[in-house]
Amino acid sequence: MIASDTHRAIDAVWRIESAKLIAGLARIVRDVGLAEDLAQDALVAALERWPESGVPDNPGAWLMATAKHRAIDQLRRSKLLDRKHEELGYELEAQLSTAVPDLDAAIDDNVGDDLLRLVFMSCHPVLTTEARVALTLRLLGGLTTDEIARAFLVPAATMAQRLVRAKRKIRDAGIPYAVPDTNDMPARLDAVLTVIYLIFNEGYAPTRGTPLVRTDLSAEAIRLGRLVRMLIAPAPEATALVALMLLHDSRRDARSDEDGDLVVLEEQDRRRWDHQQIAEALPMVDEALRGGAGPFALQAAIAALHCQAARADETDWPQIVRLYDRLARLQPSPIVSLNRAVAIAMVEGPRPALALVDALAGAGDLDGYHLLHAARADLLRRIGDPAEAAKSYTRALALVTNDSERRFLERRLREVQARASTFKPGVK
Repeated sequence: MIASDTHRAIDAVWRIESAKLIAGLARIVRDVGLAEDLAQDALVAALERWPESGVPDNPGAWLMATAKHRAIDQLRRSKLLDRKHEELGYELEAQLSTAVPDLDAAIDDNVGDDLLRLVFMSCHPVLTTEARVALTLRLLGGLTTDEIARAFLVPAATMAQRLVRAKRKIRDAGIPYAVPDTNDMPARLDAVLTVIYLIFNEGYAPTRGTPLVRTDLSAEAIRLGRLVRMLIAPAPEATALVALMLLHDSRRDARSDEDGDLVVLEEQDRRRWDHQQIAEALPMVDEALRGGAGPFALQAAIAALHCQAARADETDWPQIVRLYDRLARLQPSPIVSLNRAVAIAMVEGPRPALALVDALAGAGDLDGYHLLHAARADLLRRIGDPAEAAKSYTRALALVTNDSERRFLERRLREVQARASTFKPGVK
């Protein structure tokens, strides 16, 4: 029992401290793979010693000290040079000729900068989006390969290969372990925030599987967003992203019923929303909007309007439409257009919105997106065309991969099919 408690404590410490460990070591050894190996060595040492000696008063410092000693031993024995890490070259030899305390000081220097470098390295444009997400969860989130593989429903061996390829690509491409310069920062920050939001979305609405929500991934994304916001201040879009995630996550418990079935926004019990989390997020939305109203700020403002409405019929839909208008001008995309059409349905009625959705469907960009067909089906249901609604629900069901969403769509399909069987033209 004591050993089990110790192992849980070690796991918690690792989730908190691993990124700082890897970040500090990567700056010294200039190889993120080797830095991760050294950090893992420290974790193994903790697993061996702490069950007997107990968890230290400052476990993060213990892990850092252990990892530093392993790194220093590596440098002293010149193992890095033996492994042909050419990028270290003469500079490493110069480090080896200096006193060991200089290495200690180098590792301890400015943990915040180290973490920021690790953030940008994990999300470098040379990597695929999948690799960025996986590497971010691994290096900054402290998740195991098995955990990441389960999150994205791929075999552990596949995820392990993906991570190895990503770290090799970083090494072979000579990606600098550095924060981008001023000119490159905006574009690179957008990539970092996008990766974090992808992680959140996979937790908030899992692509596949049974659960409607993966709270572990959502929580990890929020933690990473807070980290980036802290490291890059002021950064209005980082602030906006944290606010957006907090607002969406505040509705988590109300999004499903006791059977795990989806509850749509207008039918949710708003007493079950996390109002403390909403109260934390709303000032962030105001702060982000004052910073220039970027894409995440506009999305956060939309989410805030939903969360501020005590009842569904009190939602300020005209203001939401105006915000979507601004978002569509700033960041045009078929998804934004679809969401705008849904908002217009709440202001002008389903028929004008259906015309917009049909135009999107005709363009073909969202033909493989189940929510396009689900939205079209709902609009057809609302205008009293159950037969056509059934066709769109059937198309959505052919595309949906989340079990909870599937059950919701199946229920709606049965409802419109029942109406279609008794439907008489001209009778509503």
